[in-house]
Amino acid sequence: MVTSLTLLHTSPVHVPVFDALRDRDHPGAVLRHLVAPELLDRARTEGPDSVAPAVRALLDGSSGPVLVTCSTIGGVAESLEPSLGVPVLRVDRPMAAEAVRAGPRVTVLATVESTLAPTVALVAEEADRVGRQVSVTTRLVADAWPRFEAGDTAGYLALVAEAADAVTDADAIVLAQASMADASSLTRTPIPVLASPAPGLTAALQAVG
Repeated sequence: MVTSLTLLHTSPVHVPVFDALRDRDHPGAVLRHLVAPELLDRARTEGPDSVAPAVRALLDGSSGPVLVTCSTIGGVAESLEPSLGVPVLRVDRPMAAEAVRAGPRVTVLATVESTLAPTVALVAEEADRVGRQVSVTTRLVADAWPRFEAGDTAGYLALVAEAADAVTDADAIVLAQASMADASSLTRTPIPVLASPAPGLTAALQAVG
Protein backbone atom coordinates (compact mmCIF):
# COMPACT_ATOMS: atom_id res chain seq x y z
CA MET A 1 0.00 0.00 0.00
CA VAL A 2 1.40 3.41 -1.02
CA THR A 3 1.44 6.02 1.74
CA SER A 4 0.19 9.41 0.48
CA LEU A 5 0.34 12.74 2.29
CA THR A 6 -0.58 16.30 1.31
CA LEU A 7 1.76 19.05 2.49
CA LEU A 8 0.74 22.71 2.72
CA HIS A 9 3.68 25.14 2.41
CA THR A 10 3.96 28.91 2.42
CA SER A 11 7.23 28.89 0.44
CA PRO A 12 8.29 26.82 -2.58
CA VAL A 13 11.73 26.28 -1.03
CA HIS A 14 10.22 23.66 1.28
CA VAL A 15 9.19 21.33 -1.53
CA PRO A 16 12.69 19.93 -2.31
CA VAL A 17 13.48 19.81 1.44
CA PHE A 18 10.59 17.47 2.19
CA ASP A 19 11.10 15.48 -1.00
CA ALA A 20 14.72 14.88 0.05
CA LEU A 21 13.62 13.78 3.52
CA ARG A 22 11.10 11.43 1.89
CA ASP A 23 13.74 9.94 -0.36
CA ARG A 24 16.15 9.50 2.56
CA ASP A 25 13.82 8.25 5.26
CA HIS A 26 10.54 7.17 3.67
CA PRO A 27 11.16 5.82 0.15
CA GLY A 28 7.96 5.01 -1.63
CA ALA A 29 5.82 7.58 0.18
CA VAL A 30 3.89 9.91 -2.12
CA LEU A 31 3.91 13.61 -1.21
CA ARG A 32 1.48 16.08 -2.76
CA HIS A 33 2.61 19.68 -2.33
CA LEU A 34 0.37 22.75 -2.07
CA VAL A 35 2.28 26.05 -2.05
CA ALA A 36 0.53 29.25 -0.98
CA PRO A 37 2.97 32.08 -0.07
CA GLU A 38 0.10 34.53 0.25
CA LEU A 39 -1.02 32.79 3.45
CA LEU A 40 2.12 33.81 5.33
CA ASP A 41 2.00 37.32 3.90
CA ARG A 42 -1.55 37.76 5.17
CA ALA A 43 -0.84 36.14 8.53
CA ARG A 44 2.08 38.51 9.10
CA THR A 45 0.03 41.62 8.38
CA GLU A 46 -3.43 40.64 9.63
CA GLY A 47 -2.71 37.88 12.15
CA PRO A 48 -2.81 34.08 11.77
CA ASP A 49 -6.58 33.81 12.31
CA SER A 50 -7.16 35.86 9.16
CA VAL A 51 -6.04 32.99 6.92
CA ALA A 52 -8.59 30.46 8.17
CA PRO A 53 -11.04 30.89 5.25
CA ALA A 54 -8.26 30.61 2.66
CA VAL A 55 -6.78 27.53 4.33
CA ARG A 56 -10.21 25.91 4.48
CA ALA A 57 -10.75 26.60 0.78
CA LEU A 58 -7.35 25.15 -0.12
CA LEU A 59 -7.82 21.99 1.90
CA ASP A 60 -11.51 21.42 1.27
CA GLY A 61 -11.93 18.13 -0.54
CA SER A 62 -8.62 16.67 0.63
CA SER A 63 -8.85 12.89 0.53
CA GLY A 64 -6.37 12.23 3.32
CA PRO A 65 -4.16 13.72 6.03
CA VAL A 66 -2.52 17.12 5.57
CA LEU A 67 0.83 18.23 7.03
CA VAL A 68 1.13 22.01 7.47
CA THR A 69 4.79 23.07 7.30
CA CYS A 70 4.33 26.74 8.23
CA SER A 71 4.50 27.32 11.98
CA THR A 72 2.72 30.66 11.79
CA ILE A 73 -0.49 29.15 10.38
CA GLY A 74 -0.17 25.63 11.78
CA GLY A 75 -2.43 26.18 14.76
CA VAL A 76 -5.13 27.81 12.64
CA ALA A 77 -5.01 24.98 10.12
CA GLU A 78 -5.13 22.37 12.87
CA SER A 79 -8.27 23.97 14.31
CA LEU A 80 -10.05 23.42 10.98
CA GLU A 81 -9.69 19.63 11.20
CA PRO A 82 -13.26 18.93 12.40
CA SER A 83 -14.84 20.87 9.55
CA LEU A 84 -12.49 19.45 6.92
CA GLY A 85 -13.03 15.86 7.96
CA VAL A 86 -9.38 14.83 7.51
CA PRO A 87 -6.44 14.87 9.94
CA VAL A 88 -4.53 18.18 9.85
CA LEU A 89 -1.06 17.85 11.37
CA ARG A 90 1.47 20.50 12.41
CA VAL A 91 5.04 19.86 11.33
CA ASP A 92 6.34 21.49 14.52
CA ARG A 93 4.35 19.51 17.10
CA PRO A 94 6.86 16.60 17.42
CA MET A 95 9.66 19.17 17.80
CA ALA A 96 7.75 20.95 20.57
CA ALA A 97 7.20 17.66 22.37
CA GLU A 98 10.92 16.88 22.15
CA ALA A 99 11.76 20.32 23.56
CA VAL A 100 9.51 19.71 26.57
CA ARG A 101 11.21 16.36 27.19
CA ALA A 102 14.63 18.04 27.11
CA GLY A 103 14.00 20.17 30.18
CA PRO A 104 12.07 23.06 31.72
CA ARG A 105 13.87 25.91 29.92
CA VAL A 106 13.02 26.27 26.23
CA THR A 107 14.23 29.06 23.95
CA VAL A 108 12.30 29.64 20.73
CA LEU A 109 14.15 31.28 17.84
CA ALA A 110 12.24 32.69 14.88
CA THR A 111 13.02 34.93 11.93
CA VAL A 112 9.39 36.04 11.44
CA GLU A 113 7.74 37.64 14.45
CA SER A 114 4.31 36.18 13.67
CA THR A 115 5.74 32.71 14.32
CA LEU A 116 6.73 33.36 17.92
CA ALA A 117 3.32 33.36 19.63
CA PRO A 118 1.99 30.21 17.89
CA THR A 119 5.20 28.33 18.70
CA VAL A 120 5.21 29.40 22.35
CA ALA A 121 1.57 28.32 22.61
CA LEU A 122 2.42 24.95 21.06
CA VAL A 123 5.27 24.30 23.49
CA ALA A 124 2.98 25.20 26.40
CA GLU A 125 0.31 22.89 25.03
CA GLU A 126 2.74 19.99 24.78
CA ALA A 127 3.97 20.70 28.33
CA ASP A 128 0.40 20.67 29.64
CA ARG A 129 -0.29 17.42 27.82
CA VAL A 130 2.43 15.61 29.76
CA GLY A 131 2.03 17.55 33.00
CA ARG A 132 5.36 19.38 32.94
CA GLN A 133 6.23 22.95 33.81
CA VAL A 134 8.27 24.85 31.22
CA SER A 135 9.60 28.37 30.93
CA VAL A 136 9.71 29.61 27.34
CA THR A 137 11.78 32.54 26.18
CA THR A 138 11.80 33.93 22.65
CA ARG A 139 14.37 35.57 20.42
CA LEU A 140 13.66 37.12 17.04
CA VAL A 141 16.56 36.92 14.58
CA ALA A 142 15.41 40.18 13.05
CA ASP A 143 18.01 40.58 10.31
CA ALA A 144 17.67 37.06 8.91
CA TRP A 145 14.33 37.09 7.07
CA PRO A 146 15.37 39.69 4.45
CA ARG A 147 18.25 37.35 3.59
CA PHE A 148 15.81 34.49 3.09
CA GLU A 149 13.53 36.58 0.90
CA ALA A 150 16.54 37.66 -1.18
CA GLY A 151 17.57 34.05 -1.75
CA ASP A 152 20.67 34.30 0.44
CA THR A 153 20.14 30.97 2.15
CA ALA A 154 23.71 30.70 3.45
CA GLY A 155 23.55 34.15 5.04
CA TYR A 156 20.14 33.40 6.49
CA LEU A 157 21.26 30.15 8.10
CA ALA A 158 24.48 31.71 9.39
CA LEU A 159 22.52 34.37 11.28
CA VAL A 160 20.21 31.74 12.75
CA ALA A 161 23.16 29.60 13.86
CA GLU A 162 24.84 32.64 15.41
CA ALA A 163 21.68 33.41 17.38
CA ALA A 164 21.44 29.82 18.58
CA ASP A 165 25.05 29.83 19.73
CA ALA A 166 24.37 32.97 21.76
CA VAL A 167 21.78 31.13 23.88
CA THR A 168 23.30 29.97 27.17
CA ASP A 169 20.35 29.49 29.54
CA ALA A 170 18.17 26.81 27.91
CA ASP A 171 17.71 23.05 27.95
CA ALA A 172 16.55 23.10 24.32
CA ILE A 173 16.57 25.57 21.46
CA VAL A 174 13.62 25.42 19.08
CA LEU A 175 14.05 26.61 15.50
CA ALA A 176 10.48 27.73 15.00
CA GLN A 177 10.35 27.71 11.20
CA ALA A 178 11.06 24.87 8.80
CA SER A 179 13.26 27.25 6.78
CA MET A 180 15.67 27.44 9.74
CA ALA A 181 16.29 23.69 9.98
CA ASP A 182 19.68 23.48 8.27
CA ALA A 183 21.13 25.99 10.74
CA SER A 184 21.19 23.20 13.33
CA SER A 185 24.17 21.65 11.58
CA LEU A 186 26.09 24.95 11.75
CA THR A 187 25.78 25.54 15.49
CA ARG A 188 28.48 24.90 18.08
CA THR A 189 26.38 25.12 21.22
CA PRO A 190 26.13 22.02 23.43
CA ILE A 191 22.41 22.77 23.91
CA PRO A 192 20.16 20.60 21.70
CA VAL A 193 19.01 22.59 18.66
CA LEU A 194 15.72 21.20 17.41
CA ALA A 195 14.24 21.54 13.92
CA SER A 196 10.83 20.48 12.66
CA PRO A 197 10.95 18.99 9.13
CA ALA A 198 12.36 15.49 9.74
CA PRO A 199 10.42 14.56 12.90
CA GLY A 200 7.30 16.28 11.59
CA LEU A 201 7.29 14.33 8.33
CA THR A 202 8.00 11.07 10.14
CA ALA A 203 5.14 11.59 12.57
CA ALA A 204 2.74 12.52 9.77
CA LEU A 205 3.59 9.46 7.67
CA GLN A 206 3.28 7.24 10.73
CA ALA A 207 -0.17 8.71 11.31
CA VAL A 208 -1.10 8.00 7.70
CA GLY A 209 0.17 4.44 7.97
